[in-house]
Amino acid sequence: MEKFTLEILFQIIGIGSASGLFLNNDSLYIIGDNSGFLYEYNMLHQQLNQHALIDNPTQNIPKNLKPDFESLTHHNDTLYVFGSGSTENRNKMIAFDLKDKKVLQKNNLVDLYGLMQSFGEIKPEDFNLEGAIFDGENWYLFNRGNGISNKNTIFTIHAKNLGEEFALVATNYKLPKIKGVRSSFTDAILVEDKIYFLSTAEDTKSTYDDGEILGSFIGRIDLKTMKIDFTQKITATNKFEGLTFYKKENNKIEFLLCEDNDTELLETKIFKLTLPVK
Repeated sequence: MEKFTLEILFQIIGIGSASGLFLNNDSLYIIGDNSGFLYEYNMLHQQLNQHALIDNPTQNIPKNLKPDFESLTHHNDTLYVFGSGSTENRNKMIAFDLKDKKVLQKNNLVDLYGLMQSFGEIKPEDFNLEGAIFDGENWYLFNRGNGISNKNTIFTIHAKNLGEEFALVATNYKLPKIKGVRSSFTDAILVEDKIYFLSTAEDTKSTYDDGEILGSFIGRIDLKTMKIDFTQKITATNKFEGLTFYKKENNKIEFLLCEDNDTELLETKIFKLTLPVK
């Protein structure tokens, strides 16, 4: 692959452990896996607002209590925020209205997550959703294979609403390794008919406990075949967990990325990644 560029675009004070982001006009919406808020950062005015996603939210919820919001996706004017499902209190899905800036719906997906585990043959301790895509007809939920079984799985759910009847497909992937440690899905987005994903190699066999960060990849999957087009290592030090489309021009595509620093420090760097369009 031709040369990529990765640079720090700016830094936001007031957000920690960023785990997902979505760019809408000049507003960057960000979730943190230890926070009960959805953050809205206006890039023009450098202004940060926060919207409560749960009752009595705080910015640093203890690890054993946090809802673990790890992924978000959007369709039309609605953002969908998902808990990872890695423990019993991490099963929430929140629908947020981007126009009225309010929560529309709160769902407990414990039954759906249980069915996905059974169908995908993933043990509860290895279940850890960290990416989500919704195209209006299908939901794509990405299991991060950082547990013992290394099950990097994309669940395709054919349904307009997650509460109605659906068809379910599970596709497994072997993602690239760093120093013998297999990387695992940390986020994904849909651009035209391609899924771009992030994966990180973290030296741990637990979906709960953090480990040494060995690096992160960007990759692409063809939506029609569900096969990987390419993967590219983009860092040896960062645990990138959020990915959003920025712009595409002159045979190049640009993304914004955020990283989970696994600390209580309320500080988030936003990176810009530029790739050649293949």
